[in-house]
Amino acid sequence: MTAPSNAVVICLGMGTVFAGLICIVLLCYIMSAVCNALVKKTSDASASAESAPAVSPDAQIANKQEIVAAACAVIAEEIGTQANNIRVLSFKRI
Repeated sequence: MTAPSNAVVICLGMGTVFAGLICIVLLCYIMSAVCNALVKKTSDASASAESAPAVSPDAQIANKQEIVAAACAVIAEEIGTQANNIRVLSFKRI
């Protein structure tokens, strides 16, 4: 029996690796579908149990000043300044 050539060994090795990678990708898609199905079942059950009231787009935010202050504090921390140095020109609900 003769030894296989280098090209055959390389092709078999690369083929095995790619076949394994394809199997991993397929398993990831399958697990994603299973997890999404489970999440939809639990979210549908909790949504039917608790129906949240609809919020109109024109509804006023109850604690808008507190939200603006918190956003300014976070922005100030990120840019390395103090919150009183930040001037808020507009704060809209999207």
